[in-house]
Amino acid sequence: MPATTKSPSPAKASEQVAKYADMFSAMGTEPRLRIMQLLLTAHPEGLVVSDIQGELEIPNSTLSHHLDKLRTEGLVEVKREGTFLRYTANTVALQELLQFLYAECCTRNQALKPRDIIQICK
Repeated sequence: MPATTKSPSPAKASEQVAKYADMFSAMGTEPRLRIMQLLLTAHPEGLVVSDIQGELEIPNSTLSHHLDKLRTEGLVEVKREGTFLRYTANTVALQELLQFLYAECCTRNQALKPRDIIQICK
C-alpha cells in the first residue's frame, strides 16, 4: 500500500494561513522588504542596527519599529553583542513561507512550472 501524505486538519490549515498572512503583512511595506533584502545579502552574519540604518537611511525610531515587527513575525532574529543588536534573516521561516506558496502554485494545480521558479533563483 503506498504511503500517503496526511493533509493538515482544517483548523491547522487555517492557523498556517493566518501565520503566513501575518508574515507577508510584516514584509508588506517598502522599508521592511528592503530590510529583508539587505539582511539576506548579509546572511549568515547579519548586520547591526547602525549598519542597517546607514545603508537604508531609515530614522532610528522608525527602523526599530520595522525590525520589531519583522522579529515578532519570526522573519528576523536578533542577538545582543555588547551594546549592539545584530539582526539576521530567519531563513528557516522564509523557506517555510516559500514552500507554502510553492505547494499551491507548482505542485497541486501546476499554475507555474517548478523549473521556471528555479530559473528565477539563478
